[in-house]
This record gives sequence, C-alpha cells and structure tokens, in this order.
Amino acid sequence: MACTQDVAFGVNLIGNNGSAPADDASASSLAGWAPLGSRTTLSTQSEEDRDVVVAAHRDGQEDGLRHALPDGALVPRVTYRVAGWVAVQGGGEGEAISHVVRVSLRVDDGGDGESRVLDCGAVCAGASGGWVEINGVFRLKETPRGSVAVHIHGAAAGVDVKVMDLRVFAADRKARFRQLKEKTDKVRKRDVVLKFGGGAGLAAAGTSGASVRVVQMDNVFPLGTCINGSVIQDPNFVDFFTNNFDWAVFENELKWYWTEAQRGQLNYRDADALLDFCDRHGKPARGHCIFWAVDGDVQQWIKDLGHDDLASAVRGRLNGLLSRYAGRFPHYDVNNEMLHGRFYRDRLGDDAAALMFREAARLDPGAQLFVNDYNVECANDPNATPERYIELIDALRRGGADVGGIGIQGHVSNPLGDVICDALDKLATTGLPVWITELDVSEPDVSLRADDLEVVLREAYAHPAVAGVVLWGFMQGRMWRQDASLVDADGTVNEAGQRLVNLRREWTSDARGTIDGDGNFRFRGYHGTYVVQVTTAGGKMLKTFTVDKGDTSLVLDMEI
Repeated sequence: MACTQDVAFGVNLIGNNGSAPADDASASSLAGWAPLGSRTTLSTQSEEDRDVVVAAHRDGQEDGLRHALPDGALVPRVTYRVAGWVAVQGGGEGEAISHVVRVSLRVDDGGDGESRVLDCGAVCAGASGGWVEINGVFRLKETPRGSVAVHIHGAAAGVDVKVMDLRVFAADRKARFRQLKEKTDKVRKRDVVLKFGGGAGLAAAGTSGASVRVVQMDNVFPLGTCINGSVIQDPNFVDFFTNNFDWAVFENELKWYWTEAQRGQLNYRDADALLDFCDRHGKPARGHCIFWAVDGDVQQWIKDLGHDDLASAVRGRLNGLLSRYAGRFPHYDVNNEMLHGRFYRDRLGDDAAALMFREAARLDPGAQLFVNDYNVECANDPNATPERYIELIDALRRGGADVGGIGIQGHVSNPLGDVICDALDKLATTGLPVWITELDVSEPDVSLRADDLEVVLREAYAHPAVAGVVLWGFMQGRMWRQDASLVDADGTVNEAGQRLVNLRREWTSDARGTIDGDGNFRFRGYHGTYVVQVTTAGGKMLKTFTVDKGDTSLVLDMEI
C-alpha cells in the first residue's frame, strides 16, 4: 500500500463546508471561497437548512468558484476524494436544459506562475435547480510547492452555479478493504455441510475422526484478459494467461474493421486462430464486438454507403458473423460505446441499435448480448453517467432488444472504491449482470498500480451485481495503455501482477479437518466446484461437488 503516515483519513480539508444552520448564515459563510472569473460574484443563500454558496454573473465555462486547501495538507501518493452537491439556476434556457458542472484541482507550482489543473469529476445538473452529487478523485505525485485549490466551474455563461457541503478528504483504502472483505464473505461464500456415512466403505471403516481435505478447483466468478494473434506466440504470455485467467476476449480480430477492412473481402482467419487457441486451453471467449457506434472507429467504405446499402451491410454483418460462430461466443458486445457514438442510429434511425440486438438474438439465441462503454464507473464523464447508461438500456428494451448484460470497460486511473460502488449500485437496479470488460489501470509507480488494481478487483468481487472481470491485457509492451502491465516484457511478474495472483489465491477455498461425531464436515467456501478427499484407515476416496449461491447452508450427502 502507498505510504499513509501522518494522513488524517476522512477529515474534511475544507473548514467551511456549508454545514452551518440557516440562522447562522452570514458573510462568514464565504470564508475560504473566492470567485473564478473577472465578473463572477459570490453570495450565500439557505436551502434545506444548509448554507449554499452561489457563483453568479459568470462569463464562461471556466468561471465559478474556488476553495483553497491548507498548505501542506496533501500527502503525495495518497488518493483524495472531492464530494459535494451542486446545482445550477438561471440562464433563461428552460428547465429541460442541463449543464455540465466540473470539479478540478489547481496546483500552483511556485513563484514562476506555472500551474496545473487536474480534472477530477463532472456531472449534469438541470436548470430546474435540483441538487446533484458531484464526485472527484485526485492524487499528487509530490508535495505541491505552491497553493492548491478546488475549483467548481462549467455550465454556460450567465448560469449560476451553486455549491453545498463540499468536502475534500483522504480515502482510507485499508479501511475500505476491510469492509469489502466482510461484504465479499456475504456475497461470494456459503456455509457447507458435507454429510458422510452413507456409503458402505465409510460405514465399515467408521467416519468419525476421518481426515478431510476440501480443495476448490475453480471459482464461478471468472477473470479474463484480452488476447491477440501476436501475444499467443509468446510463451511467457501464454503461461501467465493459462495459469491465472478463465476467459478471453479478442483485442481487435473480431471487429468489423478487421474482418472486412475492404468491402466484400472477409478475413476470419485471425479470429478462427484465436478461437482455436481458446478451445485448446479451455477458455471461453467474449465476442467483441459486432458493431462500433463511434464514427472514428467505422471503416471508410461503410461511411460511404447510402441508407439502403448500409442497412443491407449491417444485416450482412450480423448474418455472416453470428451464423459462422453460432454457439461459440457466450457473450457479444453488440454495438460498442453507444454513450459516445451514434453512427448507425444517425444513419439508419433510432431503432438501428435495437434491431442489432433483435437480429443477434435470433441468429444466436444462446449468446448473452451486452451493451459496453467506458467512463461509466469513474464519475468524470457527463456523457457516460450510470443514469444515462440506464436510459440507453431502457430505450433498447422498449425497442425489443434482449439486453443480457452491462459492460463497463474500466480503463481507469487512480480509482476510488466508493465511486465505483456507487455506479455499480445504480446499474444493479436494471436487474442485469454487470461485467468489467476491459480493465486496465494506468500508473507509472508499480506499487500504486498494484493498489489501484486491488481497488477495482475488490469492489467488483464484493458487489452482487458483478458477474466477471476481463482485463485489457497484462504484459509490458503488448498493451493498449502504457504503465498498466502486470508482467514485464521478460516474463517477470511485477508487484501488480503478484497482487492479482494473491487475490485469486485469497478467493479460493481450501479447508482441512476431520469428520465430527455426527458424520459431518463443515466449512464456509467460495462459490465454485470442489473436490473432497477423505482419508480413513481403509484408504483415500475422492468426490466432486459444487457450491452455488444461497442464503442458507448447503447440505450435501457424500455417498462415496
């Protein structure tokens, strides 16, 4: 873990947090606050028995208000959270208009006039004046040489920005991990009673006091990674992959721009080779992706098609891909990144995405069909909030789409567990399973990278809505993002990779003991498949069994 000496976790670094009673509201409520912008003015008002700071007469999106943090308060390599409530008012644009409000950190690096601005988080606030929670996260690599302040800004010129209960505090990862371990025990484990004595062999030998070893063979919660045609030629990659991952996803080889870069010239050879590799090693593969909604990721020949030809090409892609691989891919990401792109919907109409789901379900009814997008879990992208994701899913369902799962990609930096959990809680209201489909954690300091990876994995594993995690690679020099590797180029497992290995070991049950006087052996184990070995004077006997989800004890008769 990062060095946390002399860190006061959970203590608000902003002395004035808008918590004074309404009857104490005065100019002193503005202490510590300063306007951003040459014409911006600040005032206070009372709402819901809380003091609210209002920034008015703003000339642009960089204008708003700021609050300085105490000198020396920030400790390098520690993750800090910014949290509070924001609202907007005025502007004369109607209640249907929403505005993006942002929270950022400005670090002045000394007397040379240089400063850095770290974007922390963003939300959409409605002009009707409703309060919205804003969350931000930041971490500094070294002690600031100058002043540091939190900025609240965004929204159009002429719109007032309001702030209430703003807090900045250090996040205590160790305390969070302790909570998650307790949550994990409830979500991923179950009490098991193995009842012996029914079989003739054991009955003859007597069961009481017999030695028992229970070993978990696999966990029902899969961890996976992306692969491509190059990495599967590297023995070091293959070794770590086969020993530590349960699933795979193809990095590019199934995407339309790869399988049909030129119209009518199909290339399934690369996808076939990767699928054969997965079959040889017993690893299921996700189908990523049938379509990609972002304009910049659509090949030019498709962009050149007219409406009817494009509609025909879409149906051809669906028929060609899903008929060829029917039953081979348990998952498909149907139309990738619809929160960030509308290529097919803009060209073919709003029903285009739902049609893709309907046709995919018809052609491969056994496949689970996913939406898949990025930034949903990090609270810094107003285009990709959990609320907007849910709206998209609801619209697809109204169009007859059988949405079977939610993919959140997880290309993260400096993740914060509480923010991730909040997003997962919201997505869970859909009743759909959630997968983290493309996880990578970018951080040059490999020790911090290990901590960051643990943050995401523990949050995912402890959350009942999450059904699996797939990494977007793990080997140095063979990943989309820099400073995210778990294994060095020479095959050495680094600290982040060892953290993954340790977590897998922690989440695997291994119980030993003896059969009690009632002929039972009790343990609490993670969901998955097991083998039990019973050793008596007459020899050793083995049997397999499965521990599935359940709120009551699982009682199994071991007829050996």
